[in-house]
Amino acid sequence: MTEQTMIRKMRSRDPAGLEALMDRYIPYVSAVVWNLLRFSMQPEDAEEVVSDVFLAAWNQAKDLQSGKVKAWLAAVARNKAKSKLRSMAKDLPLEEDLLELPGRDSPETELTQTEERFLVNWAVNDLPEPDKEIFLRHYYHAQTVREISEEMALKESTIKTKLRRGRAKLKETLTRWGAI
Repeated sequence: MTEQTMIRKMRSRDPAGLEALMDRYIPYVSAVVWNLLRFSMQPEDAEEVVSDVFLAAWNQAKDLQSGKVKAWLAAVARNKAKSKLRSMAKDLPLEEDLLELPGRDSPETELTQTEERFLVNWAVNDLPEPDKEIFLRHYYHAQTVREISEEMALKESTIKTKLRRGRAKLKETLTRWGAI
């Protein structure tokens, strides 16, 4: 079924259009959502976000345009995933898997990698508030400076300064601990 046909069916409230859309795009939407949420919540929560994306497509079928459906779904998926993170309203721990360090393949370096991940995690968690929250929002939840500025009611220049200082403090701390 073509995108145009799917959209037409959805606009006429025919569930076959939504089913076809889901069959085609669930793997893609799931990947977008999972890339943002993978270490911060259970898989069931991510599945709920994916369902919410397709519910939005059903409810807003009039906004869908043939040839632009994939981009529309990706934008909605990112926004819904970020909203889910915000609704959790808690500090999310940095998971070890999130801090994969490139270029380390041999088994004998596993202990070193674990220690480095621990030190990075410790250094990030050692940042003062709101610097820590800004750092996590930007680097781990992929929020833009503008989004952080709006949500935290801070100037964009303040956000940029805190990110720069956070990076410098991380580098200083990790250098002092011998991690870099």
